[in-house]
Amino acid sequence: MRRPGTAVVITTRTVLACALFVAPLLAAPLFAAVPAAAAEGHDGAVGAPFPPPLESYGDAHIASLWDVLAHRVAAQPFNLWATVLFLGAILHTFFTHRFRHVAHVLQEKQDERARLAAGAAPAVAVRRVSAAARLFHFLGEVEAVFGIWILPLLLVMAAFVGRDAALGYISHRVNFTEAIFVVVIMAIASTRPVLSLAERAMGLLAGLGRHTPAAWWISILTVGPLLGSFITEPAAMTICASLLSRKIYARRPGKGLAYGTLGLLFVAVSAGGTLTHFAAPPVLMVARQWGWGLTHMLGHFGWKAALGIALSVAVYYVCFRRDLARLREAREDAAGETQEMPIPAWVTIGHVLFLVLAVALAHFPALLVFTLLLFLAFVQMTEDFQRDFRLISPVLVGFFLGGLVVHGGLQQWWIAPVLGRLGEVPLMIGATILTAFNDNAAITYLCTLVPTFTAGMKYAAVAGAVTGGGLTVIANAPNPAGQSILNRHFEDGIGASGLFLGALIPTLIIGACFLLFR
Repeated sequence: MRRPGTAVVITTRTVLACALFVAPLLAAPLFAAVPAAAAEGHDGAVGAPFPPPLESYGDAHIASLWDVLAHRVAAQPFNLWATVLFLGAILHTFFTHRFRHVAHVLQEKQDERARLAAGAAPAVAVRRVSAAARLFHFLGEVEAVFGIWILPLLLVMAAFVGRDAALGYISHRVNFTEAIFVVVIMAIASTRPVLSLAERAMGLLAGLGRHTPAAWWISILTVGPLLGSFITEPAAMTICASLLSRKIYARRPGKGLAYGTLGLLFVAVSAGGTLTHFAAPPVLMVARQWGWGLTHMLGHFGWKAALGIALSVAVYYVCFRRDLARLREAREDAAGETQEMPIPAWVTIGHVLFLVLAVALAHFPALLVFTLLLFLAFVQMTEDFQRDFRLISPVLVGFFLGGLVVHGGLQQWWIAPVLGRLGEVPLMIGATILTAFNDNAAITYLCTLVPTFTAGMKYAAVAGAVTGGGLTVIANAPNPAGQSILNRHFEDGIGASGLFLGALIPTLIIGACFLLFR
């Protein structure tokens, strides 16, 4: 007999998210068919490349940063519009919880009208869902923000550079591989067999503290982020956020502990991926170009990141030890756990193999999609051992990252000259700050375009990028995955200011480790 709640759940939000994820493809006919040569630009004979290569501006002789930026805006006015729209999307992320609050108020008013109407005329059917509430709820989804702002971006781009260049940019210049990879890896890592395996592994350390909430908190936030160096950061984020949801957030921690834990998790995952050269997106962007291998990452970044994570966890434990102690009195939400069937070893092994396969195919989007389809079939076959497997969160996170790379690829006109004019320490601080407003992988990628970087500047750029990866939801690719999992534990959703404050102290600690042990 099929048990309720174990099959793949297809909801209205899932369909909406899937539609949004492929919206750029469906919108292509609006821009008309583009000849291959025109779309490729730099490879074909028709049209100039867009966005233009940085060297095409011919401003290497200009000393003033402001003059360089003014020259590039004069040469391509769309540069300014692209940054203004990007800033608008960033500001939108800071107000998503306000939109969600408005949605709740509108829905409560609709519910009240429905109750009054039902009491006055019981036979009259009354709409119980407010369309306006759904609209504001959608505007309050952090994962939808950058996708929403793609629409005005494409319109402005078409007006300034032509529809062929706009569609050519989306089709040929934007790399959606990372977004696809995060969708696949998050879908696999969020399943019950993978989470149960990770829970048993971290439970060994938590057992030293008698499996108290504080012991689980320490175990998840110290061991979990370091797993990102081996199973990738998105997988580590998904596992850690899911375990924190069950072990900590289900016990309703106070606002300070809730945001402190969230900020610490985001910062630790961003830094914890630096033990190797093949798992963290900001490291992947530079490892091959700069010749960084495993020994280089361990010697220059890995041990410092591990030290910074340990110190951050220790500092926050001292700050929140009373709050963590009070969680022992709250009962963990374990509804349905006692009725779940034990997971056979072959099911767990199958999930692990799919996880390994996804990591191995991280740079092959077509094969990643094929892997996801095979995995969905495997999940359907083993649905008795799953727990409400849903694609809504992975697809929304992929939509978020897809929108982010579309916007981020148009910001190099100002980011590259800003970074190229900084010394080592200012560069590290600047990279940390810029990461809060752009994906850290985009920051490190743009650093590879600066030919004047010394070894010290390369170190400073990567150290700053991974240090600032927890300050905002958009600062690191796995952050939307954690936000998606933990958002329901925060009233009106996760606030940008609360996340920033929660991540500030760990950011300073890890940044100090990278800076002092250069």
